[in-house]
Amino acid sequence: MPERIFGHVPGYPPGAHFANRRELSRSGVHRPLVAGIAGSAYEGAESVVLSGGYEDSRDYGDVVIYTGHGGRDPDTGKQVAHQTLVRGNQALALSHARDLPIRVVRGARQPSPYAPASGYRYDGLFRVADYWRERGRSGYYAWYFKLVERPD
Repeated sequence: MPERIFGHVPGYPPGAHFANRRELSRSGVHRPLVAGIAGSAYEGAESVVLSGGYEDSRDYGDVVIYTGHGGRDPDTGKQVAHQTLVRGNQALALSHARDLPIRVVRGARQPSPYAPASGYRYDGLFRVADYWRERGRSGYYAWYFKLVERPD
C-alpha cells in the first residue's frame, strides 16, 4: 500500500479535473475506485469524494455536511441500517482529533451547484470541524462530518 499523503498531491492543484474514478485513483488524489472515504481508522482520512451517494449530504461550497459510509443497500442505494463509527467514519473522526487536512473531490453526480459538469474535480483541502450521529431522512442513524475549507 502506498504511503498516505495528507495535503495536496504534487502535480495536482485544486481545480484538477479527472474524467473518471480510474484516472482519479491513478493520480493519488483519491485512490479508492468505489469508496467515498480514503484513509485508515489508525492514521486518519486523506480524501473524500462527494458523488451524490447519500441522501443527507449537503454541499454549501466552502462547508460540506458529509454523510459517513455504511448502512446502504448496494442494489438500491437506500439507507437500510444504522451506520457505525468504524473504518472510513473512524478515519474522519481521527482526522478531526488530529486536525489533518482532507482533500475534497466533487463528482458530477453530486446534486450541488458546486459540482463539475462532468467527471471529478479536486477542490482543495478541508478540515473536519465537527462530527455527530443522528437519525437521517430514512430513519436510520448516520454519522455526519462538517468539512470546512482550509484557508491555505
